[in-house]
Amino acid sequence: MHLKLEVLDDADAVARRGAAQVAECAREAVRARGRFLFAVSGGHTPWAMLAMLAAEDVPWEHLELFQIDERVAPAGDPDRNWTQLAKSLLGRVSLAPERLHPMPVEDADLEAAASRYAAALARAGGAPPVLDLAHLGLGPDGHTASLVPGDPVLDVQGADVALAGPYQGRRRMTLTFPALDRARSVLWLVTGADKREMLPRLLRGDRSIPAGRVRQDAALLLADRAAAGPA
Repeated sequence: MHLKLEVLDDADAVARRGAAQVAECAREAVRARGRFLFAVSGGHTPWAMLAMLAAEDVPWEHLELFQIDERVAPAGDPDRNWTQLAKSLLGRVSLAPERLHPMPVEDADLEAAASRYAAALARAGGAPPVLDLAHLGLGPDGHTASLVPGDPVLDVQGADVALAGPYQGRRRMTLTFPALDRARSVLWLVTGADKREMLPRLLRGDRSIPAGRVRQDAALLLADRAAAGPA
């Protein structure tokens, strides 16, 4: 079963549709299991989506917010995904601190920090942990999360959280393929003409790019017309 694809007019429409989808997943998860485990990637479109999510009907008191990946940088650094996430969502809604799970990338011992984050995932989502929804993006080089072409992290099977090598000037902490593939649902947001070459490869599950290796049978991909190309 392949990815379900919806093509929308522009990035704003993708963000709005994404927010509605997250809210629907949240309500379904809380009805079924009493909580909603949501993990968010970086990129520009998700920040717009999360800002719109603040206005949606979401059972916030049952949401546990995790990260898909994060740059190794100080707290508050504008390069940090958590910094942008805090601006777009956390200033607009009330979430208990114990339900917020930023990746501990400021730690001196990053390997131990990755193990600690995996343990936090397991406390919330079981052993092995299962996310209710994982949000992913697509890079122009075919990467997703911080699973970058050629990085040894692509082959990690025995850990849910691992460290990637330097990419665009920063090391990264990332969820691995096993953690992503256990998610009950995956939501891809893909916008911009620079994704046009990689989007068809993702859609056909081309395993020569990292994004194409993510399980597709419970995934929805929202793309704008710039990324999808001519109709």
